[in-house]
Amino acid sequence: MTASTFRFDNTYARELPDFYAPWKPTSVPVPSLLFFNQALALELGLDPEVLDGPEGAAIFAGNQVPEGVEPLAQAYAGHQFGGFSPQLGDGRALLLGEVVDQLGHRRDLMLKGSGRTPFSRGGDGKAAVGPMLREVLIGEAMHALGIPTTRALAVAGTGEPVYRDRPLPGAVLTRVAASHLRIGTFEYFAARGDTERVRQLADYAIARHDPDLVETTDRYLALLRRVAQRQAALIAQWMNVGFIHGVMNTDNMTISGETIDYGPCAFMEAYNPHAVFSSIDQSGRYAYSNQPLIARWNIARLAETLLPLIAEDESKGAVAKAVGQATEVIDAFPEWYAAALLEGQRAKLGLQGDDERDRVLAADWLTLLHEHRVDFTLGWRRLADAAGGDASPLRSLFLQPQALDAWLARWRSRSESNGGHALGRSERAERMRSVSPAVITRNHRVEEALSAASEKEDFAPFRRLMTALERPYDETADQTEYTEPAGEEVTACYRTYCGT
Repeated sequence: MTASTFRFDNTYARELPDFYAPWKPTSVPVPSLLFFNQALALELGLDPEVLDGPEGAAIFAGNQVPEGVEPLAQAYAGHQFGGFSPQLGDGRALLLGEVVDQLGHRRDLMLKGSGRTPFSRGGDGKAAVGPMLREVLIGEAMHALGIPTTRALAVAGTGEPVYRDRPLPGAVLTRVAASHLRIGTFEYFAARGDTERVRQLADYAIARHDPDLVETTDRYLALLRRVAQRQAALIAQWMNVGFIHGVMNTDNMTISGETIDYGPCAFMEAYNPHAVFSSIDQSGRYAYSNQPLIARWNIARLAETLLPLIAEDESKGAVAKAVGQATEVIDAFPEWYAAALLEGQRAKLGLQGDDERDRVLAADWLTLLHEHRVDFTLGWRRLADAAGGDASPLRSLFLQPQALDAWLARWRSRSESNGGHALGRSERAERMRSVSPAVITRNHRVEEALSAASEKEDFAPFRRLMTALERPYDETADQTEYTEPAGEEVTACYRTYCGT
């Protein structure tokens, strides 16, 4: 395998030499390719024919380091469930390097589960098949929904067990990201009082993600604003599909605005703003409705690291001014989030134009879903049927269908005016279906697929689910088993685990 095959250009390793520990992946006894994303490989300018076989398995398991690769474990800190850990870092991951894809975009390639690193903190640095395939499923589902996300290029089996509560088959994930820069990366150096390293990191982040800011005088404040705006838009997209990340620690929030680290995450089924799926979130800190609040809190932590750069000098007046400027960004976050959320809700409601009643209309709709424990995904989908003239599928989701009457009357009145934009029933219904998926990663289907793959080495359920997730807006006969929720006896007690 040659460097030209991967088009490596490792700016992180070259420009930030004190921000990582050079390290090698641990060799595994029997590498095998369990999953390979051919479409993503082509997007990255890689050769699927070369990689979709034994040579690819050796690379993606960590046994073979291609020419041009400089494996490294990144250093970062993080606020985990509100408590600060000054040193975390890649405890079971290695950044192989960066490739420039077919569109000229720089993308990180990282191995996850490739063994111990200097940041492992007593862990074995390994990963199991189930959690790595979960990351494939959720990441590709998010990508198909148009939500910014890291993605999986491959999962390689290792041929050796990983010991958790019981022995599990081991695996290594190859993750692709716009970058792995996190809020926690900034916190690592800020906590050490190393302002120059924070400046070096900020300049690198700007050049990589916001190059139009490079020559601006207030670029560090502008970087904070851009990250906040990207996160506001991202969280709004999560909320509009019922996605719960589960562990929104500052080391799990990217500067690029991509969703990262799919551990104890899940899509909500029966609508509940207080839903928590993570087994480790005992207090509900990262519950569904808290996600925008936590995102703002995390942005405030980023702002703290950037204050010495935003201030023109170290005088009290300059620092006070910087605090005020950063606070303005933090305080603007709810407005940016609310605007992005409402824009998505208007599309899902089939509304056009601005109307001051829309925010209340959307909130009242969600209240109805909550009070009647209606499936979030199906509720929106069946509302599109109602827009097309058939409200019976929507009514069938409610134990007391008459509870819908008053709201439906308000919605239809607003729809008929539609900001002066006239749409036919069928066109409006189709527009609504194009933004409200029929297929999500239903938790029971995910568990079925992962259990079959991990315990029986049967990957057929995983492949079928992957195929369905590629067409989330299609509601066809072959998709039916992936559109229906599990019974309440399953959904009421469903929990996910981080898999570490």
